[in-house]
Amino acid sequence: VQLQASGGGLVQAGGSLRLSCVASGRAFGSYPMGWFRQAPGKEREFVGAINWSGDYTSYVDSVEGRFTISRDNAKNTAYLQMNSLKPEDTAVYYCAADSRGSWSIWTTYNYWGQGTLVTVSS
Repeated sequence: VQLQASGGGLVQAGGSLRLSCVASGRAFGSYPMGWFRQAPGKEREFVGAINWSGDYTSYVDSVEGRFTISRDNAKNTAYLQMNSLKPEDTAVYYCAADSRGSWSIWTTYNYWGQGTLVTVSS
C-alpha cells in the first residue's frame, strides 16, 4: 500500500483546510485509516482514525468537534477536514493505514504517507 497525502498549506487561525490521502495497492476498503501530526520538536501525535467502512471514528480530545475524518472507498481516499484551526494545530500531518492494534499508537500502522505541512498563523 502506498499513501499520498496532500492539501496542506498556510491558513489563518479560525480557517479551514481539508487534507486528502490517496491509497494505492491493497484493497483500500479493508483497513482502518489514521491521521497523525508532528510539530517541530514534539513527538508524533494521534489526531484521529476511521474504521474500514467509515461508520466509526475516534479523535484526540484537542480536535474533537473541529476535525472530521471521512473516507470514500470507491476513490481510495481518506479525508481530514479541519475547521476552526488554531496556531497549535501547526504540524506536519501524516496519514497511516492498516492499524493492527490501538488506533492511537503510531507503531501499530503498517503504511504511512509522506506528510503534508499545515501552518496556522495567528
